[in-house]
Amino acid sequence: MSRVYNFSAGPAVLPEEVLREAQEEMLDYRGCGMSVMEMSHRSAMFGEIIQEAEKDLRELMNIPDNYKVLFLQGGASLQFAMIPMNLMKNRVADYIVTGQWAKKAWQEAQKYGKANKIASSEDKTFSYIPDCSDLPISEDADYVYICENNTIYGTKFRELPNTKGKDLVADVSSCFLSEPVDVSRYAVLYGGVQKNIGPAGMVIAIVREDLITDDVLPGTPTMMKYKTHADAGSMYNTPNCWCIYICGKVFKWLKKQGGLAAMKAYNEKKAKILYDYLDESRLFKGTVEKASRSLMNVPFVTGNADLDAKFVKEAKAAGLENLKGHRTVGGMRASIYNAMPIEGVEALVDFMRKFEKENL
Repeated sequence: MSRVYNFSAGPAVLPEEVLREAQEEMLDYRGCGMSVMEMSHRSAMFGEIIQEAEKDLRELMNIPDNYKVLFLQGGASLQFAMIPMNLMKNRVADYIVTGQWAKKAWQEAQKYGKANKIASSEDKTFSYIPDCSDLPISEDADYVYICENNTIYGTKFRELPNTKGKDLVADVSSCFLSEPVDVSRYAVLYGGVQKNIGPAGMVIAIVREDLITDDVLPGTPTMMKYKTHADAGSMYNTPNCWCIYICGKVFKWLKKQGGLAAMKAYNEKKAKILYDYLDESRLFKGTVEKASRSLMNVPFVTGNADLDAKFVKEAKAAGLENLKGHRTVGGMRASIYNAMPIEGVEALVDFMRKFEKENL
């Protein structure tokens, strides 16, 4: 069976080249006679895998030496608690709520201190990013929190908020490695890897070293302390070995594509094809304000729920998978991450044009 174009929001499309390499090494990794899934995480061979993955990620993102890279489990959702547990020294933090995941992070933080919602776009179903140039930042806030790209709603911060000197914490799950970033502008940036980097089951957190201390909230479990994982090189307990291995291969693939600047140009080209069509279409409409559009997640609707359902069904039959929008928004959503080839976006737009002709 030929592979489909997979527009899933996560777990999501992976580079075919990476999957083929993993397939070749599945039973025997580099002559050791076993799979990466079977080898000890304490072995020298796995040690090389994790060290090389970190080295390649540091090169790709130009991560400064005073930041630790942590390969953690529990997904992005565990970070909703881990961040306040480790960083909320004054028991105060400011949250910018631009979607469901930012809202969940804000709600979780309320268990540990005063979590202030200082800006939100909930008034218009999270269809835009609010102006964050002059926010009421709390004087005693330990950090300011954002979800940089909102997977469900298809919005993206084009400019980072003015935090007025406070530490910025960002969930970058669905835009991770899609473009160059200046890591030094963040105190913590983290992301679940299952959207734009690897298979499900892991989160990568990049944390400034001065924030990694034993000075955490009372009652913080050992496994929830950044210091536990930083001191052990992400091997305090058995890490997600298979996921680290695949992510490492994706990092090498990204380097081969020309790095993050090249990926950004490619992602802009792909997104333009779809957004240009949505802007001219008489049937389909994008749901996001132009200035806030994501390059990774593109939601759109026809305005008729039955027609939306018909589109999703016929698209699936045409080899365009996972286009149904999130249950909280309805409609359709195309996630066009790094590994989605431009041909996939072109095939989607061709199908949309045909569907529009037949259904207007």
